[in-house]
Amino acid sequence: MKVPVPPSRPPSASPASLIAALALGLAAAAPAVAQPTVGAGQTLRIQINSDIRSTDPGGNRDDNTDNVLLHVAEGLVALREDTSVGPMLASKVDTSADGLTYTFTLRDGVKFQNGATLTADDVVWNWQRYLKPTSGWRCLPEFDGKGMTKVLSVEAPNPKTVVFKLERASALFLTMMARPDCGGAAILHRSSVGPDGQWKEPVGTGPYKLKEWKRGQYVELTRFDGYTSRAEPRDGLAGGKKAEIENLRFVVIPDSAAAKAALYSGGIDAFVNPSPADVVEMRKRTDVLVDTTPVMSMVALLLQTNDPVLKDVRIRRALALSLDTPEIARSVTEGLSPVNNSVVPSSSPYYDAVQAGGFKRDIAAAKKLLAEAGYRNQPIRMIANKRYEALYSAAVLVQAMASEAGINIELEVLDWATQLDRYTKGQYQSMAFIYSARIDPSLNFEMVSGDKAAQPRKVWDSAYGQTRLAESMVTRDKARRQVLFDEMHKQMLQDVPMIVLFNASDATAMRKSVTGFKGWAPAKPRFWNVRLAAAG
Repeated sequence: MKVPVPPSRPPSASPASLIAALALGLAAAAPAVAQPTVGAGQTLRIQINSDIRSTDPGGNRDDNTDNVLLHVAEGLVALREDTSVGPMLASKVDTSADGLTYTFTLRDGVKFQNGATLTADDVVWNWQRYLKPTSGWRCLPEFDGKGMTKVLSVEAPNPKTVVFKLERASALFLTMMARPDCGGAAILHRSSVGPDGQWKEPVGTGPYKLKEWKRGQYVELTRFDGYTSRAEPRDGLAGGKKAEIENLRFVVIPDSAAAKAALYSGGIDAFVNPSPADVVEMRKRTDVLVDTTPVMSMVALLLQTNDPVLKDVRIRRALALSLDTPEIARSVTEGLSPVNNSVVPSSSPYYDAVQAGGFKRDIAAAKKLLAEAGYRNQPIRMIANKRYEALYSAAVLVQAMASEAGINIELEVLDWATQLDRYTKGQYQSMAFIYSARIDPSLNFEMVSGDKAAQPRKVWDSAYGQTRLAESMVTRDKARRQVLFDEMHKQMLQDVPMIVLFNASDATAMRKSVTGFKGWAPAKPRFWNVRLAAAG
């Protein structure tokens, strides 16, 4: 099979005005290097709600880290606009009939950001680094035999060719390579690490390179003038890329009200993921444009099936039956996102009539299940946070609706980092949680399914589900995969390890001087091929 090429604070200053002033001041302080190219000397200031965790793609990461570094680093393949996989640093990919050998032919003339030319040996070096047991790479378990497959060897028979040998075939090998949360399996120059193997900074092949990371304040990228773009139009994270603006500055503004004030005052140019209420407000302004796109991220309630109270499936079902999930989705998103009780995103080609089936509110049935389970108003603590306003809003609605059935929900509001730690360790009764976009239904089920004893963050510990998930990751037959996803969805509705509420609609608000931006389903904002109108 071939993948074709296609300043100081005055006494009366408010926090919002300070942040706006800081963003403006930082931009003004940035030295402008005159270049005879489009966007010379320009800086696009983009809000992010928290600092990045590191500069190591796919290593110590979160969603903001991924979103910044995808401008710097690229892999052999990348996701297209329709979430299929296409070549990126490779010009073509050949797969053997048995699915055990993948041969990548590299594009000509690709340069690293230090001027070195990309060769097959660089790919081998990167994959040797990724596959080390101590690498810390997020997706190592998918390639070392614990998960999807095992990479037996990565070899470079010549400077333009890389050959991967697998222990077992997988329908998702290229998809896993392309995952943004895996750093896209970025191919970096070996100078990205020191002689001792410790991480230094990314030297990638992307249209932008790292300029400065001022922790807690901003990350600035600058145009890589030696970038070699693909010839075709922009296509997801693949296709042609052009750094139309000299600098991208990702400004850390955790408070959404402060970010909105900075946008309105001109302190920033782009506000990523404003709340639905803010979207409604911004659409009425003449100086702001809002791009909204249905995305694959998922908002859900996680229920700890090992908890003394929630281990009784009747109580979990009663909670699900107490909720009007369509109303929760409508209220929380201001009507931007419809309900979806399936792990499979509503924008997926595998979302069918079965996946559209979900929970129906039935207070009487909920009360009956609670009585059968002997529930006596024991408190169920639900964790939420205010970094993602949808999670807090959803939790408040869940608390109110569940109380009508006699379920006692107590809210516990944590900062996001603490909540994420509790999630990873499985230390919660319940929580409102958001999962970043996954590209294939197998990956959606994989992020919630598994052995809790080995991976406490897993939600659905089901032998039934794991068997079907494993098959879905191997078979290439679309009809069979659909059957497997439908079976898993129906069983999850019975087991209720979680209650999926909706898939988000991603929004990016921009000053009208910003042109060329377009969101897409995986919820990864891309600022290449974007222009900023000259002042005046």
